[in-house]
Amino acid sequence: MTPTPPRPRQADGTDDSHGTGLTARDAMHAPGPQVDDHMAVDVALSVLIGARVPHLLLRDEDGRCAGLVTRAQLAAHRGRTWYSDRTRLRDIPLDRGPFTSSMAALGEAEAAIRDRALAVSPVIDQHGYALGILALTP
Repeated sequence: MTPTPPRPRQADGTDDSHGTGLTARDAMHAPGPQVDDHMAVDVALSVLIGARVPHLLLRDEDGRCAGLVTRAQLAAHRGRTWYSDRTRLRDIPLDRGPFTSSMAALGEAEAAIRDRALAVSPVIDQHGYALGILALTP
């Protein structure tokens, strides 16, 4: 069971009835494994399976969040005619943003994720580094 943080009160002492006052940072989960986007698809799939996680966060050459990839996405690309064991994560189509700002209002962040038909989104700081994952609950 996840504890629910207390609802913030507005300056006038009333409950914030229009929103929760929470940000994406308040609701995010640990980011899980992060790999460089130049990693081979086969290696990334092995990391995913070995870590028993549903997704990997990708980092660019500067360490900033470059995307998120799932096991299903990786498996689908392995079966394509253009695929080779040299295919890199950065070479396959996947969600590359925009990502969720850690300061985004929780309701707005969840709405943006739903609008983009995603189940999860990386939560990033003001410099683009991944802090966590915001996952929608059914």
